[in-house]
Amino acid sequence: MTTKRPLAPTSIRPPFARYSHGVEVAPGARLVFVSGQLGVRADDTVPEDAAEQAHLCFDNIAAILAEAGMTLDDVVQVRAFVTDRAFMADYMTVRNARVGNPPPASTLMIVAGFNRPEMKVEVEVFAARLP
Repeated sequence: MTTKRPLAPTSIRPPFARYSHGVEVAPGARLVFVSGQLGVRADDTVPEDAAEQAHLCFDNIAAILAEAGMTLDDVVQVRAFVTDRAFMADYMTVRNARVGNPPPASTLMIVAGFNRPEMKVEVEVFAARLP
């Protein structure tokens, strides 16, 4: 088995977008759990655009995974939060471009807000890689 295997039972509706219903991780794989990352730059500035914020979330996640010798291709689950339904498409376009194949399991929630009102997107991931 490779590090991850998508789970797609034919007895349930296919995913609504580019994600897997589930992902099986191989025994012995190293796991990394990344806290939610907001669309904020290192200098504490936040772009207005939701898509740019989503890219920053994934940039930050990529930097954290690199510390563990992993990449976005190792992501097995994504949990994302947006502050408005209008930001869902922008976030999903970025997610689809940034994560590998097979697509990870994914959850997207609309929330009331974050600690700073200009923030529109937050993303957390779980990653796995065989040693």
